[in-house]
Amino acid sequence: MPANRKPQTEQDPSTGALAAVVIGRNEGERLVRCLASLAGHMHPIIYVDSGSTDGSVAAAEAAGADVVALDMDRPFTAARARNAGLARLDELSQGAFVQVIDGDCELDPQWPQTALDYMKAHEDVAAVAGRLRERFADATLWNRLADREWDTPIGEISAIGGIAILRRAAIADVGGYRETLIAGEEPEMCLRLRRKGWKIWRLDADMAQHDIAMTRFSQWWRRARRYGHTLAEGVALHGDGPEQYCRSERRRALLWGGLLPLAAIAGPAMHPVFWLLWLLWPAQIFRLKSRGTTWEEATFLTLGKIPQMHGIVEYFFRRRRGLTPRIIEYK
Repeated sequence: MPANRKPQTEQDPSTGALAAVVIGRNEGERLVRCLASLAGHMHPIIYVDSGSTDGSVAAAEAAGADVVALDMDRPFTAARARNAGLARLDELSQGAFVQVIDGDCELDPQWPQTALDYMKAHEDVAAVAGRLRERFADATLWNRLADREWDTPIGEISAIGGIAILRRAAIADVGGYRETLIAGEEPEMCLRLRRKGWKIWRLDADMAQHDIAMTRFSQWWRRARRYGHTLAEGVALHGDGPEQYCRSERRRALLWGGLLPLAAIAGPAMHPVFWLLWLLWPAQIFRLKSRGTTWEEATFLTLGKIPQMHGIVEYFFRRRRGLTPRIIEYK
């Protein structure tokens, strides 16, 4: 475990207890399924609502959750909601570990014990995640792409997503999530955790089912645009550190989503050889396919650099004008 941390022992009455923090906004029946999947596995269950108008608060109260309703004095972000849930958990002083989960997910019943056993045996691990799967992976192209995205490497990793079991002492050690981030709050927090000596781990075990509910190209575009904003803000926050946080990802988005499209469009007016630039995109798709991705994944990984570039530019101009970042919703 990281230096100067007091080990948690089985004699500590809070050790091993697992709580849950659920966040959501207008998740409807998905929230009901989420809360039902947590019942019997963890206590307390805290639901943090970000301005729902579909009866989510009443549904959570009916399911026995402790509800925290965010006011509108500040912009809603997932990071703000998770911090509010963790703060409520601090008030209750229960549990050494907490399952953070979004209201559009349904937890695997075997996951809590699997993750807890691992966390208790590895006191230097701050967060552990498993395999997140799309509930309707074959329903749409966008669902398939998301399901592939969730299939990340097993073992020690640099970051987890929004669904994981966290060691509360570790999260308190870094001050929780950065509330101003409109996305990418988990990798940013994990960077700060790793700088303090904590480890992040992904287990070879099913963790939860997720319902991304993406049916349109425009939703995919906004989600990729949001990721571009995340890259730009990540570089602004930590890009000068030894990890070069988000720099390579932002560089690829600037190249493939900005520089090359401009050169391919404007270049032929100066010399016909610039028409060859249009061959770079299919070449990149073939290269990614040769590295084990599907044709769909390779195609949209390449095309996704364009909306990512959009998000980077949007972040830059809003920052120059001193404007608060706006949440980019795709549902």
